[in-house]
Parts: sequence; C-alpha cells; structure tokens
Amino acid sequence: MKEDKGPTSGCDHITASSTPATGEGGRTGDWRVLYPVISRDGCVVAKTGKPMCYMCWMFCPEGVISKTVPPEINLEYCKGCGICAEECPSKAITMVQESGE
Repeated sequence: MKEDKGPTSGCDHITASSTPATGEGGRTGDWRVLYPVISRDGCVVAKTGKPMCYMCWMFCPEGVISKTVPPEINLEYCKGCGICAEECPSKAITMVQESGE
C-alpha cells in the first residue's frame, strides 16, 4: 500500500513538461511599438567619456544595454519597455515609434 502524501500522490501523469523548440530565443520580434534612442549630447557617459552613470544599464530588465563608453542598446533583444528612459537622470533616452516597415 502506497503512503498518501497529498492530493497528487500516486498520480502517474506528467503535470508539466517542456521541450526544446525553434523560436525567437529572446529576440524582440515584430510586436514592439517603441524603441529607445540614446542622445549622445545628453548622456553623461557619452559627454564625459567616463564610466560614471549607467542607470539605464542598471535598470534594464532585459540586460540589453552595454556598460561601455558610450552605452549601446541591442535593439534585437530590446522589448521597448521604456524603463531606461524613465530612469535616465539626464533624460538622454527617448522612446521612438517603430516604423512598421
């Protein structure tokens, strides 16, 4: 006799599974509406040539902003959430409408 360990005890069914599949692999796809653009004139890092701010890099949930001088945004993986633009203290990042082309 099996020992009862809860409501699914003794269940032989697989309740969750995943299998590898071909997909976007984190790429943005064609659904993004806005994308960020960094103004080299407004970005503290770009203006000074020194690694000093990086608030955009720190708050990006996708990790697509490089911690380089100047910072670069990998638009292939950027989801267009706008957090970088909101967190930029110098407001050097603006969100631009996708062209849809």
